[in-house]
Amino acid sequence: MKTRSLLVMLLALAATGTALLATPRPDGEVIPETVTVPVKLDLPATNFVQEIPGTDDVKIDMVYVPGGEFLMGSPDAEEGRKPDEGPQRKVRVKPYFLAKFELTWAQYYAFWKDQSIFVKGAEPPEVAARIKPDAITRPTNTYVDELYDHGREGHPALCMSHHGAMMYCRWLQWKTKRGYRLPTEAEWEFAARAGTTTPYGFDDKAEKLGEYAWSVENSKTNKETDGGGVKGDGGEPTTHIVGRKKPNKFGLYDMHGNVWEWCLDQYDAKSFAKLPADKVTLGAFAVPLPDTKWGHPVRGGSYADKPDRLRSAARRVSEPIWIKDDPQGLSSIWWLTNMDVIGVRVCLPVEEYPELVGVKPTLLKKPEPAERGVRKRVKE
Repeated sequence: MKTRSLLVMLLALAATGTALLATPRPDGEVIPETVTVPVKLDLPATNFVQEIPGTDDVKIDMVYVPGGEFLMGSPDAEEGRKPDEGPQRKVRVKPYFLAKFELTWAQYYAFWKDQSIFVKGAEPPEVAARIKPDAITRPTNTYVDELYDHGREGHPALCMSHHGAMMYCRWLQWKTKRGYRLPTEAEWEFAARAGTTTPYGFDDKAEKLGEYAWSVENSKTNKETDGGGVKGDGGEPTTHIVGRKKPNKFGLYDMHGNVWEWCLDQYDAKSFAKLPADKVTLGAFAVPLPDTKWGHPVRGGSYADKPDRLRSAARRVSEPIWIKDDPQGLSSIWWLTNMDVIGVRVCLPVEEYPELVGVKPTLLKKPEPAERGVRKRVKE
């Protein structure tokens, strides 16, 4: 244990040093602090490819989702159902675009390695003095290999925090001048269901889940991983290249399995019960609280989960234990040391909800009350 602790400390020091050395110092450094994007898009209602200016030909395939009314949550009798999935409520979402695939490493690296923005805390003093709290900044380096023994090329980026996912969207807004953000829980579930009312977003029986998703039941296979990393080569559950399974009726891939996907909302176990039962709710989201690091939902399940966690209505919420082994302690804001099952998929609303106009990342480095004693509780 002492050897492992020493190794982690050395990795932490090495990573910190790398971040400091990698930070650029040229005059005229771009430090974007304010991002203003249109509230309503002037785009046709069809799929398109988003090019990201200033990158090495990095693009994101976006799928048009028409919006509409649906029954959010799961029925009482659904197998594997959790209490926070109900009661079911009628919800209507506006049209939006959703990424065809989960965000890959190439797409996340374009942000992480962007030399036109600083790593917060590693900028020169004269720059630090004029960086506002909501400035777009790059992630620090990870303290261990960011792949966690998974594959890289074509595989989903993983382990980024909710702040890291939000900041990626903020960076994407700055690059494209469009209102990219994380999908709300309602938008995510509407897209995953693709018009279905069954546990999964396809009309076939649940036994056919393996045709649409990677779960713990089939992710051990080395077939079609195309460089699955150490885990794949060793026959362990692992991520897979995005888009290898069948898409749903909207043309979206991997909405079930591979990695859990961040949603914008502030999680509430009783959020559905708070919605009116006698009318349709528009949007049905909970705006993330300012300066709040935890308590955000992820959806869709992962390569390491049993099939019931991949259902369209299944929810999971972030908590401090997700970074319990981070050598930086619970002040870390960019990476989830203990969660190589979390990824992201970006959303672009056609017309933004008034409550979400200007929504931006939260930044909190000091420990929250929920974090106190986490390491001690884990050891016990």
